[in-house]
Amino acid sequence: MVNEEFSPSENQEVVLQVFKDEQRVNPLRIRDVTGLEKQRVNDALGSLVDAGWIRRVNRGLYEFVEDPRE
Repeated sequence: MVNEEFSPSENQEVVLQVFKDEQRVNPLRIRDVTGLEKQRVNDALGSLVDAGWIRRVNRGLYEFVEDPRE
């Protein structure tokens, strides 16, 4: 279920844009595209998964679910 009240931080927005562009990505790809540090990417992924905006497909692979602002 998507949390419509969630308000992404700057790093989360950057990560979310990668998902909007590519749909399915792994953390290494996000780091390559954004230049964010590993921990920043992992923190953003955790928050976005908790909010329901992305989901974990399997170990190391995530996919875009929805951005309720759109």
